[in-house]
Amino acid sequence: MQLPDIPQIVAIEQEAFTSPWTSEAFVNELTKNHFARYMVMAYGEDVIGYGGMWTIMDEAHITNIAVRADYRGRGLGERLLTELQRTAVMFGAARMTLEVRVSNEIAQRLYRKMGFEPSGIRPGYYSDNHEDALIMWAELEHEGGETHDEE
Repeated sequence: MQLPDIPQIVAIEQEAFTSPWTSEAFVNELTKNHFARYMVMAYGEDVIGYGGMWTIMDEAHITNIAVRADYRGRGLGERLLTELQRTAVMFGAARMTLEVRVSNEIAQRLYRKMGFEPSGIRPGYYSDNHEDALIMWAELEHEGGETHDEE
């Protein structure tokens, strides 16, 4: 993701989320947060999806992942998540976490398919309606198909 992508990213945010990030938030992520890693999925000149995470030590935390409404249901979210996981491993992460609305069963299905397991609840996490967030974690596969297990 680059600064000129931000207007298209914000449009996707507004389509996908009830509490979308602002352009200023993305500018800060790209220019001031050295833990941030963001990528876009493009079709021609159009950004049709994006994903972001923070990589800190041996953990990655997904901040956002979304696909433009017209392109949903085509496996693109899975491709973005796969690329985020690959990138996290490249930056040394052994585990990945995220929060998802307890009501977002479609996203939870994708995350479970990609190896994430529920590990707890953050009560009232979402500011728009105080909905709880489900915390999910996944062990990441490293070269050779091995996962890093905590001892």
